[in-house]
Amino acid sequence: MAMSFDPFSELDRLTSGLLQARSGPRVMPVDLYRDQDRYVLNADLPGVDPGSVDVDVDGQLLTIRAQRTAGSADGAKWLAQERPAGSYLRQFSIGEGVDTAGISASYDNGVLSVIIPVSEKAKPRKIAVHSQNTGAEKQKTIAS
Repeated sequence: MAMSFDPFSELDRLTSGLLQARSGPRVMPVDLYRDQDRYVLNADLPGVDPGSVDVDVDGQLLTIRAQRTAGSADGAKWLAQERPAGSYLRQFSIGEGVDTAGISASYDNGVLSVIIPVSEKAKPRKIAVHSQNTGAEKQKTIAS
């Protein structure tokens, strides 16, 4: 049986272990897009207990916090433990064009979805254009 050694995969394994060992909150990957009159933020939080997820707004700062506990198996000898555990944190400046009172969140299949509605005053609207000359010309036509 032929075995090969790939130094790059070994280097990748070692460096990923070092990066996961760091202390402090981890960053969660997100997708953020605008869908008509709302923003949709989807954050990947696989294996996180929904009870540990905290979403709050303070002024114009949206903060998402979550906690993932490490797997524990009494008496087990770990062969690999690559899934990161600990706290996750992400903050977003949401600006003044959103309805902070209407923000909602749901957690399903490891994905946190936060819906951020656009405020009425920030929605695009059509402005009617009136001409003063048109009104004056109508009066002259009627008087003639």
